[in-house]
Amino acid sequence: MRYCETPFFYQRRQTREIVIGDPANGGVIIGGNHPVVKQSMLTCDTMDTALSVKQTLELVAVGCQIVRITAPTVKDAANLENIVRELRAQGCNVPIVADIHFKPDAAMEAVKWVEVVRVNPGNYADSKKFAIKEYNDEQYAAELKRIEEKFTPLVLAAKKLKRCLRIGTNHGSLSDRIMNRFGDTPLGMVESALEFAHIARKNDFHNFKFSMKSSNPKVMIECYRLLVARLEKEGADWNYPIHLGVTEAGEGEDGRIKSAIGIGSLLCDGLGDTIRVSLTEDSPREIEVCTDLLAQIPLLTNSKIKLAEKDFSYDPFHFEKRETPEIELNENTKCGGEQLIRVVVTRATFDKVAPKIRPKDDVKPEAVYEDLNIFEIDPTQNFEINCDTQLVTVKDGVNLPAITAFRLLALKLKQLGRHNPILLKDCLGFESGTGFQPVSPDSSNAGASQSTGWKPVPLEPKIALLRASVVIGTLLADGIGDAILVRGEAGGGQSLRLAYNILQAAGCRSFKTDYVACPSCGRTLFNLQTVTARIKARTEHLKGVKIAIMGCIVNGPGEMADADFGYVGGAPNKINLYVGKTPIKFNIPEAEAVERLVDLIKEHNKWVEPEVKEAVA
Repeated sequence: MRYCETPFFYQRRQTREIVIGDPANGGVIIGGNHPVVKQSMLTCDTMDTALSVKQTLELVAVGCQIVRITAPTVKDAANLENIVRELRAQGCNVPIVADIHFKPDAAMEAVKWVEVVRVNPGNYADSKKFAIKEYNDEQYAAELKRIEEKFTPLVLAAKKLKRCLRIGTNHGSLSDRIMNRFGDTPLGMVESALEFAHIARKNDFHNFKFSMKSSNPKVMIECYRLLVARLEKEGADWNYPIHLGVTEAGEGEDGRIKSAIGIGSLLCDGLGDTIRVSLTEDSPREIEVCTDLLAQIPLLTNSKIKLAEKDFSYDPFHFEKRETPEIELNENTKCGGEQLIRVVVTRATFDKVAPKIRPKDDVKPEAVYEDLNIFEIDPTQNFEINCDTQLVTVKDGVNLPAITAFRLLALKLKQLGRHNPILLKDCLGFESGTGFQPVSPDSSNAGASQSTGWKPVPLEPKIALLRASVVIGTLLADGIGDAILVRGEAGGGQSLRLAYNILQAAGCRSFKTDYVACPSCGRTLFNLQTVTARIKARTEHLKGVKIAIMGCIVNGPGEMADADFGYVGGAPNKINLYVGKTPIKFNIPEAEAVERLVDLIKEHNKWVEPEVKEAVA
C-alpha cells in the first residue's frame, strides 16, 4: 500500500470536490485543486446566540472559512437555527459545522440548519463503556446492521438537504466493538470511519470528508497515511477529501509545535484539504497559525526536481526508529542505538548559552556542530562510506528541501547496506528565506559555520518554530534521526529550547511536564485557559509526567488514555480526576480540584518538590 506516489516529490493528492454551502455566496468548495481551507471552533455555550454570532464574526474577520459549533443536545442543535439566521442577517455566509457526539437526535435536528454535520463513529451509535467482549462474525454483522439503522437517517437527510458530513474518528474515542477487534490503533480508527463511509455510499451519498485526529502527532500521521492508502485500495472513486488536525495540542509553543509536526508532515506529502490547529487559546489565534503553516509548505517541499527513487526507507504505517549503532559524539555524549536523540548546536549558539547553563539543567547543548567528526553528504550524488560508526548529515547547499534530502540520504544508506547515525538539520540554506544564506570568501563571516560557509539570516521566531517543527518533526515521525540541529531560529537560547520542545512533542524525549489540553468549546465545563495556567503553575516542574486537561467527558477518558493523570469536567463546577483512563475521584469542587490533583500525583509517587530558586541580589 502507498499513501503517496513518492516521498521525494510533492504532488497534492487529487480528491473529489465537496460543496459546502453556496460557493457563490460565502460557501466553499474543498478538494480538487482548491486551496486548503482553514477552520476553527467556537468556545462559548451554543445556547448563547449573541456570543456565538460574535465569536463567529471574529473568526471570519481573521480568515476562518468554516466555523464549527458544538451541539451536545437537541436543544443546542435547535438553537443553531437562530445562530445561522442572525449570521445571515448580518451578511455572514460562512459555512457552519455542527459537532455531534453521542446524540443522533441532535444530528437530525442540526442537519436542518447547518451546512455540515460532524459525527464521531466511535460514539454516534455507541456509548463508551470500555467493555471487553469478543464478537463472532455473526454478532459483528449484527452490530454493523444496528449502526446502519442509526446512521442512515442522517445520511438521507443530508442528501435531501444538500448538506455535507464529516466522518471524524478520534484516537481513544473508538467504540468498544472496534476496540475489541482492532484495538486503539490507527487501523481501528480507519476501519471505524470506513464502516460509516460504506453506509453513506450505499445510499449514493458522497458529499463527505474524513478526519483522523490524535493528540499524538506520530499516531495522527500514521492514521492519515493508512486512511489514504486504504481509500486508494478501495477504488478510484474513494478519493474523498480529508480534514487534518492534532487534537488537544495544548497552548503556546507546545501546541504550535505539535500541530506543525502532525499537520505539516501530511501537507508536505500532499495530503489535506481542510485544517484546524486546536489550541487552548482564543480561537482567532488558531487561524493565524493555520495561515502561517500553509505559507511554509511550498518552501519546505520539492515540487521541481523529479527523483527516480520512489521507495521508502521506512514503513510509513508503523513507526519504528531507524536502526543505527551507538557512537560517541564527544567525551560526554553518545548517540544512535538506544541512546536519546541528541541536541547539537552551532559554535555561535554554544558561546551564547554555555555561560548560563547550570549542572542540573535538562535543556543544554550536547555537542557543537563545528567540533563533530561528521561526513557531510550530497545525497543526489553517488557516495561511498566505509563503516556504520561514522556520523552523517546532508551537506549544506544541496538543491533539495531538507525533508526530501534527508529521506533520500536515509534511502541511499539503506541501499548501501549502511546504518550510520544521522544528524538532522532544520534547513540547508539552499533558498532565500530558509534561515541561511551563503557567505562570500572575503566577508567577515561573523557567525558563519566554518565548515559550510553559510551564515544565519534571522527568521521571525514564529516562522522559525513552524519550519523547524515541520522539517525535523516529519523526519522523526519517519523514524529518521539520531541528533538534531536547529539553525533557523536566530536566538541562541530560543533555538536550544526549540530543539528540545520538538523532541518532546514528537515523543522522542521528555525533559518537562507534558500537557494534553483540549481547546474550549460549548461543552466545556470550566475555563480551560485559566485552569490550564493554574495546573501548570503547580506541576510544570514534574519532568516526564503527562497530564491531560479536558473540558468535558467527550474528550475525556478515551482521548487522554496516554496521560498519567487526567483533570476532566464532570459537571458544572465539578471535576473528575483520572489515573490513565480510570476515574479515581468524582465531583470534586473546582476550587479544590487542582490541589486534589497534586495529592493524586503524590499518592502515585510521581511528585517531587519544585526546586527553590535562589533570590537574585
